Amino acid sequence: MEISELVKKAKQGKPEAQKKLFELLSGKMATLCRRYVRNTEDAEELLLDGFYKFFINLPGFIYSSEAGLYAWLKRIMINECLMFLRKKNLFLVVDELQAEHVPLEEDALNRLSATEIFNLIIQLPTGYRTVFNLYEIEGMKHQEISALLGIAEGTSKSQLSKAKTLLQKLLAQNHNDYVATKTK
Repeated sequence: MEISELVKKAKQGKPEAQKKLFELLSGKMATLCRRYVRNTEDAEELLLDGFYKFFINLPGFIYSSEAGLYAWLKRIMINECLMFLRKKNLFLVVDELQAEHVPLEEDALNRLSATEIFNLIIQLPTGYRTVFNLYEIEGMKHQEISALLGIAEGTSKSQLSKAKTLLQKLLAQNHNDYVATKTK
């Protein structure tokens, strides 16, 4: 069944259409939640809360395309994650790690799988990880991020810079572990 048809039936409150939409979209949304929240149980709770809001507000949504539906659901999930971080005051806990620039081999990143890269990102402190996700993955500008998170634009830029530096350190460490494992 087409997604447009599933959305139409889900708007009418048909449980089988809602279940099918959840099955189709929950995998990507779960990954999105995990990028913002380290704890798997919290991420799963946010996923369910986000889908609850999605289905409650679905009757007011005007379907134009699959991409539009995905973007709307993604925005709901990101907002759920950001509200969670604010509520727990996790975003305010920003480590002042002074990470120096670490040179990397050109192909070091190419040797990592998507899962390994994901695991590096979730190791970042909450503030770094949040700004990194919003800027690098979601494609937001610093002005948007600062308004969304209630921080100064300079703070957003600083957090992104520190996130990238720390990721370089983690990548270098990961690369050294990878090389050590392969040479044994």
